[in-house]
Amino acid sequence: MAYTKKKRQSMKHRNIGLDAKPPEKTCNDVKCPWHGSLPLRGRVHTAVVKSTKANRTAIVRWDYMHYMPKFERYERRNSRKAVHNPACIDAQVDDVVKMAECRPLSKTKKFVIIEKVSA
Repeated sequence: MAYTKKKRQSMKHRNIGLDAKPPEKTCNDVKCPWHGSLPLRGRVHTAVVKSTKANRTAIVRWDYMHYMPKFERYERRNSRKAVHNPACIDAQVDDVVKMAECRPLSKTKKFVIIEKVSA
């Protein structure tokens, strides 16, 4: 879909193709799915931010259930992932966020935060 230059300037964010609310702020980050050119694909998870000590990076904890066939029950498991935290979203510790898979941004970052679900 081609936009004219005037229309593109009036748009504050681009359509990322997922059901997520766009951020209020804007940023100049090329790795931002809303204001940059980062395409999204694959998995989408909801997780809790556990650390934001690194620059533009957040460590999130993603909880899930795993089926144990021997006992015919589920067990709780979790996974910690490093995700890109754009300046326009700026998630803090204990925020519940929605993250989406993207191309590898670094050695460990393969997800990006697309929305704050609750603060």
